[in-house]
Amino acid sequence: MLFSHEKPYLCGDNTTQPKNPTTNDMVQILIIDDEDPIRNLLARIIELEGYKVWKAADCQSALKQMNAQHFDVVLCDVFLPDGNGVDFIFDIKKAAPDAAIILLTAHGNIADGVQAIKNGAFDYITKGDDNKKIIPTINRAVEEVEKRKGKKTAPVSYSFDSIIGASPIMQQVISLAKKVADTDVPVLLTGETGTGKEVFAHAIHNASSRRSHPIVAINCSAFSKDLLESELFGYKAGAFTGALKDKKGLFEEANHGTLFLDEIGEMSFDLQARLLRVLESGEYIKVGDTKPTKVDVRIISATNRDLKREIDKENFRQDLFFRLSVFQITLPPLRERAVDIECLADLFLQGFAAKLKKNISGMTPEVLALLKKAEWKGNVRELRNVMERSAIVCDDSVTLEDLPVELQNEIIPHETDNNDDFELAVIEKKHITKVLQYTNGNKTETARLLKIGLATLYRKIEAYHIVI
Repeated sequence: MLFSHEKPYLCGDNTTQPKNPTTNDMVQILIIDDEDPIRNLLARIIELEGYKVWKAADCQSALKQMNAQHFDVVLCDVFLPDGNGVDFIFDIKKAAPDAAIILLTAHGNIADGVQAIKNGAFDYITKGDDNKKIIPTINRAVEEVEKRKGKKTAPVSYSFDSIIGASPIMQQVISLAKKVADTDVPVLLTGETGTGKEVFAHAIHNASSRRSHPIVAINCSAFSKDLLESELFGYKAGAFTGALKDKKGLFEEANHGTLFLDEIGEMSFDLQARLLRVLESGEYIKVGDTKPTKVDVRIISATNRDLKREIDKENFRQDLFFRLSVFQITLPPLRERAVDIECLADLFLQGFAAKLKKNISGMTPEVLALLKKAEWKGNVRELRNVMERSAIVCDDSVTLEDLPVELQNEIIPHETDNNDDFELAVIEKKHITKVLQYTNGNKTETARLLKIGLATLYRKIEAYHIVI
């Protein structure tokens, strides 16, 4: 987040952002994996979220670090040179009793994940899904750790007035959301990734009569079927091995409030039937229980999938779709509201300037023109990332050379009449050189900022004869 909880910016999805940004600098995460590429990739992904990351290649070195350093979250691979990650969980809990443990399982080896949960792990991630699920899972783990410590964080104040969007299409969407807010009908938010679906869900809740009760959010794509069922509905003590006490599900946590189901299109077909039952009857039975639990919950769901197409593929229940989409709102992609780009970009830029303690005067007209012509497949979230990287490398104001190379490649070749390849190469060379200078020649950090592979960076340095 750019600002404190008292003054949030509300213009894009934040499901992948840390839920407690004010404490990120203190959150320590240890990655245990013997494969250098995976370990380093995970470290880069997590560090981009503002967390402090430590790395270990085996059990022995991990234990040494845990004995010398406090960790909030530990990511551990199953197959390690000197032990098995599932069994190693017990040693981790002894060395770091307050840490949340996330196990990295081999592709398709769900049994390891299930056993890990029984041994006390917070969650597990199947390798191959790391990039998609790692940050939401870590955010939830951090929240759990903060709860154990008894820390309370101020709630973020979402409102329609703080959503940035002066374009006619955005104003129409906001108007629709305001009209449905003070009702109890289910709302389905659709749109591309990064268009602001979670932001609208919170704004709708806070404009409703349920605003004095909680809104509880969950990303359905971040859980396996069994874990998602457990999170939603809870269970009774003794329901299965490892269920030592009753667990309240999110439906119960959100009673009299709102439950936001993000990425609803990723929910398993079997679990959709249970969700439909709750929507129809207002009650469900926890795992291991014999009595139904009654709840009064409003459902707001979101997806970037075409659910009608998923129905045709028999991946999504048609009856559930009709229940969820009583009132459907489609959020426009950023490229369809280019008039909002200048305001958003300036907001992000000034926010990052304050964070970096830099005096940035703004953007050149050429930069603004390019931003307005870009495709923005990642929408507001992508714009935010571009402005963050530009704030890092710029000196006084953001120029074309400060923008990511891939963004320049997207626009500039179509606007030059002569020597296209030559001009593009010059721009790319200058940009790489500037980032290398910023990182004092650190090629790993340069590749991370450019979002290219290290091998690709070396090839470009050699091709352009770049000397630092």
